[in-house]
This record gives sequence, structure tokens and C-alpha cells, in this order.
Amino acid sequence: MTKTKIFSLTKKDFEWDFYRAKGKGGQKRNKTESACRCRHLPSGALATAEESRSQHTNKRKAFERITKNKKFKKWIRLEVARQCGESVGIEDAVDLAMQEHNLKIESFKPSRKK
Repeated sequence: MTKTKIFSLTKKDFEWDFYRAKGKGGQKRNKTESACRCRHLPSGALATAEESRSQHTNKRKAFERITKNKKFKKWIRLEVARQCGESVGIEDAVDLAMQEHNLKIESFKPSRKK
């Protein structure tokens, strides 16, 4: 059985932010930007890590966390289905779920202050 590549993800597909971690740790933690935030813009998934004093370790942990994120997993399933040509069935399922009898519409009326 041969494997075929459906799609690939690279560093360019993610947005990385580095910032100063909060909490205990003293002067070293207050000076270095070791905390990491990883965003995958197409799926909207977000993961952070700020446990370690090492930026590389936090980057690895944030990436591991984003791969376990529900939004990211859902995006991957949809992308694989789209690449394999099964998106027609998915679009039909979405249209069925978005019918008026399946939606609940609520309105909010703010109270007036006297």
C-alpha cells in the first residue's frame, strides 16, 4: 500500500507570539520572553505554554497542545475531506444542520436604568 500526501502544514501556517510569562519565577522570568502562544488562523485554534523557562520547550508544548485542540482536529478532518473530494457530503450535512427548524434564535432586550 502506498501512502499519498494529502496536504502539509508548515511553520508559515501558524502565528507565533512570545511574551513574558506571569507568576513566580523571579528576575529571570520577568526579563525574558519565554511564554509562547501558537495560533492556527484557518481553524481559529489557539494554544499557550508558559510553564518552562525555556522558549523552545514552551514552543514545543504549545504546538503539542494545538494539535490536540478540538477546533484544529475538526479543521484537519474537513480539510482532508475537501482534498479527497468528499466535501459535497459535508456541505449537504452543514446545510441540513443549518435549517430553520434546527436553529434557536434568541433576542436580548437590555433593561432600562431609571
